[in-house]
Amino acid sequence: MQVLDELLEVLDLERLEVNLFRGISWKDERPRVFGGQVAGQALVAASRTVDCAGDRRNVHSLHAYFLRPGDPSVPIVYEVDRIRDGKSFTTRRVVAIQHGEVIFNLQASFHVEETGLDHQVPMPEAAPPESLPRADELEPPVPGRLWKKQPVDMRYVDGPPWDRSPAGDCHRDRLLVWFRADGTLPDDPVLHTCIVAYASDYTLLGASLVPHGLSYFRDDLMMASLDHAMWFHRSFRADEWLLYSQSSPSASGGRGLAYGGIFRQDGALAVSVVQEGLIRPVDAGRVGTLYKA
Repeated sequence: MQVLDELLEVLDLERLEVNLFRGISWKDERPRVFGGQVAGQALVAASRTVDCAGDRRNVHSLHAYFLRPGDPSVPIVYEVDRIRDGKSFTTRRVVAIQHGEVIFNLQASFHVEETGLDHQVPMPEAAPPESLPRADELEPPVPGRLWKKQPVDMRYVDGPPWDRSPAGDCHRDRLLVWFRADGTLPDDPVLHTCIVAYASDYTLLGASLVPHGLSYFRDDLMMASLDHAMWFHRSFRADEWLLYSQSSPSASGGRGLAYGGIFRQDGALAVSVVQEGLIRPVDAGRVGTLYKA
């Protein structure tokens, strides 16, 4: 539970003023701040300015851009702009600032609870998470390329990405990962949402490598999230198993696009995610081998 406690501390922002917050960064060996951390903290900042005024308003969508690398050695300041407070929807814009520059911005929309039409795509079949090893206990092919013990327990359904080769069919090109917070969380829906936002950035861009049989943990690639969007459909708990089904419809021009669907164990689609990211070979002379036509 100790590692999860550290994440909860990271997400518990300090309020500096009415619309101004400050957050610390996760302590690991990354040279820049993990994008999921900034997204999770920005969502915390936005949520703390939503006055429900008697009706419960949950975030239903967010759209974010990663603008500059974050410096993990100094705090991040989050400034919230209260764009709109309507009868059914509330909109917030958040900018994350370090060294006097904006490193990230997010726009989030909150919606009162309503009933309406209900349908979804089916959840993919997957081996139960209890039968799979933790990702942070696996040995990567390059020492130091895998995270240390993490606050989110992740388990690859079809084996780690560095052990996979190009499959040549859409079904095998999918990346399936079970995940949940590594411990029991308080009954705060905002916290559960922010932890899923944090975890959604772990593996999604890597789905763009799966059709090519590549892996960040094995191949010489520079990868960075560019933008990130999420839609929250149904309730969930981040400390219960969630299946993250990820695939990539396209990669071109040094960028990869990936889709993700996050399902509860009962099959309900809880969250949809889309991300585009930068993917560059470290050695430009290897472009022909790293990007297969």
